[in-house]
Amino acid sequence: MSVMKRLSGIVQAKANKVLDRAEDPRETLDLSYEKQLEQLQQVRKGVADVATARKRIELQAQQLQASATKLQEQARQALAQNREDLAREALGRRAGIAGQLDGLKTQHEQLVSQEERLVATTQQLQARVEAFRTQKETLKASYTAAQAQTKIGEAVSGISESMSDTGLAMERAQEKIANMQARAGAVDELLASGALNDLTGSSDPLQAELDKGSRSSQVDLELAQLKAQAAPAVGAGVPATGELAAASSTPPSEVEDADGSEEEPVTGEPVAPPAPPPDLFSLDTGGAS
Repeated sequence: MSVMKRLSGIVQAKANKVLDRAEDPRETLDLSYEKQLEQLQQVRKGVADVATARKRIELQAQQLQASATKLQEQARQALAQNREDLAREALGRRAGIAGQLDGLKTQHEQLVSQEERLVATTQQLQARVEAFRTQKETLKASYTAAQAQTKIGEAVSGISESMSDTGLAMERAQEKIANMQARAGAVDELLASGALNDLTGSSDPLQAELDKGSRSSQVDLELAQLKAQAAPAVGAGVPATGELAAASSTPPSEVEDADGSEEEPVTGEPVAPPAPPPDLFSLDTGGAS
């Protein structure tokens, strides 16, 4: 039994919480006002019923009064005709009508008293209903203002349901952006340090070394071309040391021709190697034309 009581209490508590959440005080006030109007209408209907009964008794009393008056006249006429028996009978009927009138008078007094009480009750209830209506409208206006103020405050502070959903969406977006930025920075650092391989280039270490050697050979070749182009400008008209030694060791007879003229010594000026054909896919070294 204790388990059933606890279960019943839990169900009632849950139901009350759901009802409290779904209940609107303005609707409850309107319902109470409608019930009071129904009660007022019932009291007014009761007053009308009592007044109708009172009026019916008054009509019966008037009819009985007319009958009594008629019987009184008939008794006079019977005495005028020396018909005492008829006069006695008419007066006996009139006496019975008098008893009915006494009963109707009692009922009439009761109905009048009841009608007065119902009228007073109707006036009091109507005053209460009017006061409740004024109070109801005031409470409804206060509740509406408080509800609007609460919604505005929640919207400004961001704790309302819609604003909280928007705030959570913005927070999730900012968190995702921060994670993507951090991930991009980390990948760049790993690529720069060599911990990760660049998928756009060669992933073979041997091929990487070969490409490095090819680039070094190209650099040496370009350096040699620059040296060859710069040599004539620096040593123009100045014989090299080896050429001077060879000229001093040559006899004059070998130097002179058959006609006795002397041959001009070889200056020993180095001949520049032919320029390689232009490569459309290599850097311009800025060399000879």
